[in-house]
Amino acid sequence: MFIKYLKIEDSDQTVRELEFHNGINLIVDETVNIANTETGNNVGKTTVLKLIDFCLGADPKIIYTDSENKKEIDLVKDYLVNKKVLITLILKEDLNVKKSKEIIIERNFLSRKNKVMRINGKNLNKSEGRDFENELDKFIIGERSESKPSFRQIIAHNIRYTDERVNNTLKVLSTFTSLAEYETLYLFLFGITTTDRSKIFKKISTEKEFKRRIEKKQNKNELELSLAMIDDTISNLEMKKRTLNINYNYDTDLNNLNETKYQISNISSKISELSLRKKIIKEAEAELIANKSDIDLKQLKMIYNQASKNMENIQKSFEDLVKYHNNMIIEKIRFITQDVPEIESEIAKLQNYLKELLSKEEKLATKIAKSDTFKDLEIIITELNENYQRKGEIENSLSQIEEVDKKIALLDEEIRGIDEGIFSEKFKEKIKNQLKEFNKYFSQVSNELYGEHYGISFNIKADKRTGKDIYVFDSFNANSSSGKKQGEILCFDLAYILYAESQEIPVLNFILNDKKELMHVNQLIKVSEFIKDKNIQLIFSILKDKLPDSLDKKENIVLRLSQKDKLFRIENRQN
Repeated sequence: MFIKYLKIEDSDQTVRELEFHNGINLIVDETVNIANTETGNNVGKTTVLKLIDFCLGADPKIIYTDSENKKEIDLVKDYLVNKKVLITLILKEDLNVKKSKEIIIERNFLSRKNKVMRINGKNLNKSEGRDFENELDKFIIGERSESKPSFRQIIAHNIRYTDERVNNTLKVLSTFTSLAEYETLYLFLFGITTTDRSKIFKKISTEKEFKRRIEKKQNKNELELSLAMIDDTISNLEMKKRTLNINYNYDTDLNNLNETKYQISNISSKISELSLRKKIIKEAEAELIANKSDIDLKQLKMIYNQASKNMENIQKSFEDLVKYHNNMIIEKIRFITQDVPEIESEIAKLQNYLKELLSKEEKLATKIAKSDTFKDLEIIITELNENYQRKGEIENSLSQIEEVDKKIALLDEEIRGIDEGIFSEKFKEKIKNQLKEFNKYFSQVSNELYGEHYGISFNIKADKRTGKDIYVFDSFNANSSSGKKQGEILCFDLAYILYAESQEIPVLNFILNDKKELMHVNQLIKVSEFIKDKNIQLIFSILKDKLPDSLDKKENIVLRLSQKDKLFRIENRQN
């Protein structure tokens, strides 16, 4: 499949029409020794390659995004969108056969219902471009049972303008591509049909990553040990809950205890008051008794007789006076102490009642002290809920891990079944034979262009992501000379087209390469001579001052660009 035609048109006019041919097709930047001071492309020579890639399913952002700083170039994007730029690419099965099959591809830079993604007139602008890519795959690669490698992966080595592809022979996909995907790609490219293991490896990798995240805080063993500990805690809490001595009259008993204590305090106060009253009476009695006359009556009588001689009309005898005095004191004592029996009786009653209250207090206090409250039950229930919640979380994690382990085991079993065939001696021999056939072309091309013999080899290595064995393909220089990486890459791409045609493997017959100024002038001339009689189309972008004079001919150049005439001619319109 060759590139026949590329057209750029906007809402006003056709901007560019490029017709391609067999052999070498050059896109020349005629600006000599001018530093690239503009963002993105200088004049658009690389953009031509990107537009072809865009028509083959690449993201539209590659056209208006700076490849170095990844910033969008507003001038270009606004033009592509506002002017409704449409890109048309025509692929042809054989440029020398007029009626050979053609594929007309059309794309624009609009979105949603205004998006154009047409193939032979059929718009496939849904499913985020998957239908579009699948249709390209069907037209170019043909019907196939496996969806991997993808169409974009298969054609990656044909389109080299990014640093990764310009500088690597085989590692032409993104940096995130797994070894398993490369295995699938190169087995397909070398014509070896097998079950795509990369999908299974991807599933295994996804499951292992999921398991890793589950076990981020605790691994399976730690989770199982934690679960055992939680089960023990739950068992102990359940036992404690069952053995709780719940006093359903706790509040009543507590109120009774408080009331009893109040009564005890009140009775004790009354007893204290009565005892104090009794004490005061007894003290008064003792004082009165102390005032009772017991003086020396003979001496007092002598004094009384002497006084009576000097006083007339004393009618009472001294004895009568003493007797009267003492009787008065006795009467006072009797009056004061008449309440003591009643006080003592009251104190006795109160003390008996106090004993009853103290006994009641002791019983209530003991009962309450041995009781578990509803608050105790609530605390246990809260702890149980927390532990059951944590148990559920751990069991869920363990269940997920077990489920993941089962899935991984099934995938491993599936892989083992495939591996029995893929890593058999017969299969290895088949790969070896296909590489021998390819290396004939690779060695022939590299020898003719560079005087060296390049080849492709394979090894079996363990994939770091999955731990599974993978076929890893690599290039080698049989003569172990240095340099010429660019040459090796070009030789590989040329050799692959020749090999694929010999093996009847669907292939794009064109090679898009950027930065060919890095290639030595002599090699560029040799390459153009080498492909003259072969079904190969080279589309190179190159600086004018790096272009050999022998190639600076109209038949070799499909587009000349300069600072005054850039690809989209946006600046020309603004001036």
